[in-house]
Amino acid sequence: IRIPTVSFSPTECNTTALQQFTHFLPRAFPTVFSSPLVKHEVVANYSHLFTVPGSDPELQPYMLLSHIDVVPAAEGDGWDAPPFSADEIDGFIYGRGTIDNKQGVMGILQALEYLLQRGYRPRRGFYIGLGHDEEVHGLQGAQNIVALLQSRGARLAFVLDEGMAVLDGVIGGLQGPAAIIAISEKGHASVKLSVTTAPGHSSMPLGQSSIGILSAAVTRLEQNLMPRMLGLGPERGTFEHLAHKFVFPLKFIMSNLWLFSPLLARVMELKPDGNAFVRTTTAVTMFHSGVKLNIIPPYAEAFVNLRIHSAHSLQGVLEDIHSTVGDERVKMELVHGFDPLPISSYSETAFGYQVIKKTILDTFPQVTVAPGVCVGNTDSRHYVSLTDQIYRFLPTWFRPGDPRRFHGVNERISVKNFEEHVLFFLRFIQNCDVRKLPEPHGTGHEL
Repeated sequence: IRIPTVSFSPTECNTTALQQFTHFLPRAFPTVFSSPLVKHEVVANYSHLFTVPGSDPELQPYMLLSHIDVVPAAEGDGWDAPPFSADEIDGFIYGRGTIDNKQGVMGILQALEYLLQRGYRPRRGFYIGLGHDEEVHGLQGAQNIVALLQSRGARLAFVLDEGMAVLDGVIGGLQGPAAIIAISEKGHASVKLSVTTAPGHSSMPLGQSSIGILSAAVTRLEQNLMPRMLGLGPERGTFEHLAHKFVFPLKFIMSNLWLFSPLLARVMELKPDGNAFVRTTTAVTMFHSGVKLNIIPPYAEAFVNLRIHSAHSLQGVLEDIHSTVGDERVKMELVHGFDPLPISSYSETAFGYQVIKKTILDTFPQVTVAPGVCVGNTDSRHYVSLTDQIYRFLPTWFRPGDPRRFHGVNERISVKNFEEHVLFFLRFIQNCDVRKLPEPHGTGHEL
């Protein structure tokens, strides 16, 4: 946490900190780096690929992902402890990266360190990929790791990355904690809207200015939300798996989404976190115009960030924006975008999902496990060419108020919960060694 591996943009990151982190890893995990069993490679200068071969070559390997970069943070934003201090307050470690995503980096490597110290050798081989630019799309780290694996003909049984967590008291009306394994993630679009008009002096305005035209277009986008799509994507499976844990009448509603999804959507969209599961979300994030107080600006531009629902498409989103703006004076340009990710299987025969589920229940017997969708984007989207089974989960425990710490102020993790990350991956790596799927979870444990 004290190494500020900040990514500012796709072309700007703290390379000094990234190099420092590279030097830190062998000191923190000497057994991992000295073991003849583990091959370590630095990829694209700052990312890391670990290869751990299995003793049974017939078992297809899997891959664990995490990322070492973090978003910017400033102490002046109101942190209780400096954001790169790793100060411990009342049993919590404060700092940028504690829940996104250095708890994953350190949890995975610490688990492997312990296993190797015990003389463990996995039956099923696996890879560990640590990207250095996930926060700015992973175009250097993850993409180059994937290219390297492709050049070697690698094919993965499944991938496990960050994405969802254990939610305790976060979902209204749900009794008890729920562990959500994301089986997909929303698509993404960054769109630039711009208006060009004739310049002039502020003493002689000529009707609508570029600012006025663009402001009206942006207002229409904010007032006319994208269509409701609740129940048409992976979130349907979430509610179906959790229905029995909701209080009445929510239990009845969740069990009959075929009838009540329109009503549920209207309730969920009242809160930002609920609305993210209902539709493609629209957020105006940047607006630029004007150069001088007495000059009518000839140009204005705004950037809109959209997270695309699994039942929507990038092309459909662009058509909806064009229709809603409804003004030919507003030019629309797609800066960056991609469709929602494919939906991975969560059936009883889906090896990756079932092993993740088993390990969750081994670690947290009191939780209910359900499939879900990740509303943000992760490095795992770059791995679709290596596997069709991609899952997103970390055993990070979120309670009321904690989700806003993500990319926000006072990001923190409890010491106990970090220890649970190490334990989770310790069990997970061993659970993956089975030749066939584990039996439905019970009190026994094959290992």
